[in-house]
Amino acid sequence: AYYHGHAIAAVAANTKAEAQAAAAAINVEYELLPAILSIDESMADGAPLANETNHTKFVPPGEPSNFSTITNLDRGDVDEAMGAADVVIEREFDCAHVHQGYIEPHACVVDTGPDGKASVWCSSQGHFGVRSMTADVLGWDRSRVKVTPAEIGGGFGGKTTVYLEPIAARLSEKTGRPVKIVMSRDEVMRATGPAPEAKLKIKIGATNDGELTAIDGWMAYGVGAFGDMAGLIGAMSIASYKLPNLRMETYTVLTNTPKSAAYRAPSAPHAAFAVESVVDEIALKLGMDPIELRLKNAAVEGDLTAMGMPHPRVGLVECLEAMKVSDHYTSDVPEGAARGMAVGFWFNIGEESSATVNLNEDGTAIVLTGSPDIGGSRASMALMAAERLGIDVYSITPVVADTEAVGFTDVTEGSRATFATGKAVVQACDDLIEQLKDRAASIMSVDADQITWVDGAAISAAHGGSEGGEPLTLAAITAQAKRTGGPLTATASLNAAGAGPSFAVHCADLSVDEETGVVSVLRYTAVQDAGTAIHPSYVEGQLQGGSVQGIGWALNEEYIYNADGVMDNASFLDYRIPVASDLPLIETIIVEVPNPAHPYGVRGVGETGIVPPMATIANAINAATGVRMTSLPMSPPKLLAALNKRGK
Repeated sequence: AYYHGHAIAAVAANTKAEAQAAAAAINVEYELLPAILSIDESMADGAPLANETNHTKFVPPGEPSNFSTITNLDRGDVDEAMGAADVVIEREFDCAHVHQGYIEPHACVVDTGPDGKASVWCSSQGHFGVRSMTADVLGWDRSRVKVTPAEIGGGFGGKTTVYLEPIAARLSEKTGRPVKIVMSRDEVMRATGPAPEAKLKIKIGATNDGELTAIDGWMAYGVGAFGDMAGLIGAMSIASYKLPNLRMETYTVLTNTPKSAAYRAPSAPHAAFAVESVVDEIALKLGMDPIELRLKNAAVEGDLTAMGMPHPRVGLVECLEAMKVSDHYTSDVPEGAARGMAVGFWFNIGEESSATVNLNEDGTAIVLTGSPDIGGSRASMALMAAERLGIDVYSITPVVADTEAVGFTDVTEGSRATFATGKAVVQACDDLIEQLKDRAASIMSVDADQITWVDGAAISAAHGGSEGGEPLTLAAITAQAKRTGGPLTATASLNAAGAGPSFAVHCADLSVDEETGVVSVLRYTAVQDAGTAIHPSYVEGQLQGGSVQGIGWALNEEYIYNADGVMDNASFLDYRIPVASDLPLIETIIVEVPNPAHPYGVRGVGETGIVPPMATIANAINAATGVRMTSLPMSPPKLLAALNKRGK
């Protein structure tokens, strides 16, 4: 086992009590090895290996290493720019492991039949990924695994991999019976993937008029016992501002803790906490309004990202302007409170998606996709299909289909579903419109090029409509489908490009009890660019949800390990996520700067909301107390200790 909680055996039984007794009867002899429990230990010279099978990615094969990735980004002349800067601020930060906090635990049912084929029902963000990973672990062909997605009680990135399905499939194969596994909360906390821990050093230079001239950064992300690319992704998230001179040194390192998983905008919250805290400090040093400083430096179309690629059309300036004139930002700060703000960014992703749209003979439609709905994507698919076809949205039934009923679709992550799968739905609808025009032409006895599609009906240029001079509706065409060529259906598959970055600006009013270190959030506003809000209330929910999770990350949430690497707070009693009584109403302002790479201008909105809250809260705490907090979470004991050191 590479960490406490790492699965080493599995048993199947008729009852939970029998299973527990059988598991207790298993004797395991362990050889105790040195454990790496922190980033510093992992990176130390001569450190033992956290995982002897790990090799550093993207470099020629070498000896096993504790480094999963090492990335260096460099442009301009950072040293010269720092030397010429009027103000230089340098700070070090650290962030603990945090869990996504989904309410439903990991769960699955698998029935491996006598033909060797496994039928899987599971709570997952990507059932095609479950199929692939289950087949790969067991050495099976993918065609042996059929996965049907269940409704999902939260994921936030934590359900993009598998923990149970291959085990259940093997147990079902051996017993000849269906097998159900449901993790306990303790197992979820100890054995699944939290967001990585991180240590960061950020140095930023600026001129007296507020121009940010250079950034010099060092980041290390601790990702548990198996590698990923958290450090590289963190470096990609330093892109809210114009960056003429940039140097970033990033590391992804292994520790003997659970392998990390995505948690909304992976790696970006850590980076934004550090960068936005330093930017806030520069604004204070220069006596500038924090929004004005950010407006002066905001990335716009054509500015380079940290990776050196030009930004497409983005909406950071519009978000800052919206916050600047908002009721919250223009209101007086309540007596005894203080205000802070910060910016967040996530680049979003596209990836592969498929969709099939079937028209029924009564003019209704079925929209089949392979994207599990974790944020309202089914409603978005129905709305886009209705808009494209020109029919009522209530005539459309959106379905998340199993792996044998729809084409391959990547996992629902990176705010890709409404963007990428939505594009596939639109393409399938466009295909159907061409088919409908052909069928209408046949019915009207005119050439297809004389047919136009307007508001859900075919119109003939030859005589202004159908035989009676009226447009031929979709329902009228589908009613005659059998005699005009058969069923009307269309499928589209794509590898979507142009996901479109999303920016957010958050503002918080809070008070600090200096006797206890308790922070009370009094008012909170989130502004975010959605491109086009297909379903505004769902967009609002995404902004609110990200804000709430970020507030929890800022103030309370952390994995607490003892000296042996055993988690001490593996329950929601001791790992405290925010509840309604901890929070004000999260006010939202949706900005719409359409993404030109999507037919309806969509930008994903599920990631960015969690990026600004930690810095927003930290900046407000500084405004309230004069203490600059640099360690997450900013829990009462940490804040009280910092307050007691103030002025010493």
